[in-house]
Formats: sequence, C-alpha cells, structure tokens
Amino acid sequence: MQPLPKEFEEQMKRLLGEAGFFAYLDALNQPYARALRVNLLLRPDGTPPCPIEGLGAPVPWAKGAYFVEGDARPGVSPLHEGGLFYMQEPSALTAVTALDPQPGERVLDLCAAPGGKTTQLAAAMQGRGLLVCNEIHPRRAQVLASNIERLGIPNALVLSEHPAKLAQRFPGYFDRILVDAPCSGEGMFRKEEAAVTDWSEATVAMCAARQQEILASAAEMLAPGGRLVYSTCTFSPEEN
Repeated sequence: MQPLPKEFEEQMKRLLGEAGFFAYLDALNQPYARALRVNLLLRPDGTPPCPIEGLGAPVPWAKGAYFVEGDARPGVSPLHEGGLFYMQEPSALTAVTALDPQPGERVLDLCAAPGGKTTQLAAAMQGRGLLVCNEIHPRRAQVLASNIERLGIPNALVLSEHPAKLAQRFPGYFDRILVDAPCSGEGMFRKEEAAVTDWSEATVAMCAARQQEILASAAEMLAPGGRLVYSTCTFSPEEN
C-alpha cells in the first residue's frame, strides 16, 4: 500500500485520537471484507440459489447478504451473470437499510452507478412503485442500466442528468432519496492505491462543494415527510 499523505494522517489523528489512529493503521493492513447479496426479486426469502463457493455467515444488517470468505470468486459464476446475486461490500449495504424503501413508493437513487445500491433498493421495493436511478456520466449510466437489466428489475428508470435539472422537474416528488455522493474516497485506500495517490486537500474541498450542490437538489425533490439518506466512502468531516 502507498504511504498515506501527511495531511490525511493529521486529519485522522484529530478525528480519532492517537490510540484510534494506530487502530486505524492496523485495520488498513487487514484483508477487507467482501459480501454477496442474493437477488430478492428471484429469491424473496434471501436463501442462496444453490451452494456458492466461499459463502460465509449472513451479513446482519441486510437481508439476503452473506460474507464471502477467503479467495473465493463467486463473481465469475454463471449464477452471477444470470442475475441471481450481486457482489457488494458489507459496509455499502448499510445505506439502503437506513433508507428503508417500501413497495409502492417513489424512490430516487441520485448518484446510482454502478448499481449496487440501486439493485438493493429494487429488492426492498419488491418490483412495486417507481425507482428512478440517475447517473450523470453517460458511460457509467450504461453500466448501471446493464446491472438493472441483469437482475431483472421491472420498475426502474435510468436517467443521466444533472441533479439541479432533475430538481426543476421533480420538486417534492420522491418519498425516499438516496444520495451516495461522489467523494474523495478515503475509505477506499486499502482497496485501491489510486485513491491514495489521487488524494489531496484540494480534492476534498472540491468534493465537498459538489456534494453540497447535489444534496441541495436532492432536498428539493423530497416529498414532505419523506426520508433522505446521504452516504460517502470517506472520513473527511467536510464531506460528511
């Protein structure tokens, strides 16, 4: 792993204290957890369709999700290509659990690619209601649409628009909104070395400004009494 930027280390010491910071450094040297999530649209009880290599204990905070153990690669299985499950990190499953979408609601996933949380939202909605999935970058929107098709989601609409433009079209419209905002990716340091080398305080400031704009647009689209969940994969207070 690349050495951490000094400015980032100072930030984490301020956030965690000395003991917490060294515990964080120790965690960076541990294998990161992996999980798969059974497609509840095909398997409503959340049980795996058949024995899957490396399948471990259930993930407590997400129905139908299981830890993947060792070096197993269930993502290369034909079952994955056939849409019976989706590979997803355990921590990434928490945002949809917090949003708690219900069948029949109008739900927006505002920063949706590549589709892990979108497909989890769809499973919770049981194919009923409207799921609008937006990704501003067209190529990533194509990946999003491909995953939605692969998992057989019948009630999803894929858009590729700026959030501010959507806010003009859908004021007060959605019962629940997920903003899994693009961020500086500090939580990805253990997984992707590029996240370390690309990090800077300027990047954090740029991401925070962009997130404020996205969040403001999302708030305009939330119906009275609705629920909005904001999530990132970064530690920076400015971005959270």
